[in-house]
Amino acid sequence: MTPVRTELPLADRVLGGWLGRIAGNMLGKPVEQGDLWTRDRIDRYLRRAGALPLTDYLPEPADEDDGFELRPEWQRCVRGRIHGSCRDDDVDYAVLGLDLLETHGFGFSTEQVGELWLRRLPYLQTYTAERAAYRNLANGLKPPLTATHDNPYQEWIGALIRADIHGWTSPGAPRRAAQLARRDAVLSHSGNGVYGAMWAAALISAAFTAPTVRQALDTALTVIPAGCRLARTVRRVLTLHETRMSWEDTLTTLSEETAGLGWIHTVPNAAVLTAGLLYGDGDFTRTITLTVRGGLDTDSNGATAGSVAGVLTGADAIPGQWKDPLEDTVRSAVFGFDGVRISELAARTVQLAEAAEV
Repeated sequence: MTPVRTELPLADRVLGGWLGRIAGNMLGKPVEQGDLWTRDRIDRYLRRAGALPLTDYLPEPADEDDGFELRPEWQRCVRGRIHGSCRDDDVDYAVLGLDLLETHGFGFSTEQVGELWLRRLPYLQTYTAERAAYRNLANGLKPPLTATHDNPYQEWIGALIRADIHGWTSPGAPRRAAQLARRDAVLSHSGNGVYGAMWAAALISAAFTAPTVRQALDTALTVIPAGCRLARTVRRVLTLHETRMSWEDTLTTLSEETAGLGWIHTVPNAAVLTAGLLYGDGDFTRTITLTVRGGLDTDSNGATAGSVAGVLTGADAIPGQWKDPLEDTVRSAVFGFDGVRISELAARTVQLAEAAEV
């Protein structure tokens, strides 16, 4: 297992997390439809375009029919066409989380998370559990009813993608990161949906100080119930990796064992993400490309894998083909943040992390 560079400054790691989240999201965005873009189909697409092994953003379609089935944004997310990040909820929630902590501090309440959504986030840019919670907020419901009333998406991946900011601002403090993520997550999720957010926040927090990716994953498991399905699934991936099973066979096994949960559910996506991190072995490019090739919610998984890998390697070590096309610019639906510099977001995140240590 590749050792983590523990001597890296906090600012380099935090910027690496932001760059990694955005790059991983952009990588997975064109094929974000897990019931259509399966693992096998993604690899067929790459093979036709001569892009295996994958070492850069997705190529343009070699087959015209594929172009019709990619996400509509693909023309701004494939190699050679990227000029700054595309807008996406996987990045919007990191931006919104930063605004939350700057506005209310680390003592924020779940109610304040909801109030900020109503002020800063357009309803039509929310999806699944977040849209249900937003609707419930607008109708006057309070947490935890906002998560449980008329919301069939309570264990989907939405809360997990909101967790990064809590890990970035709690470097080396995974339990604190998980507590913050839980307070955010219960606005819209329950059960494994909440555990996914706690696990992801702890994982990112642990990546600042853990000597290996495996140890960061082991640490993240300590913040969620050992018997929950998420924890059991992550441990299953760890075990299969230990047996030297191939990445492909590991994902096939986990796909069979989580069948029926759907491609946006937290549990199967955590399996894909864990496998990408383990088999990526600390290498930024290998980590995010394996994770996206794993299918399911490709842009969300790519974003979280990129965040972890970026914290592990630091921004300076992220290869230029991933960060240079981003042009230090974020497109966001969060009011007041469209066009903000990635470097500014990272600097503001560092200020929060340093304040939390005082």
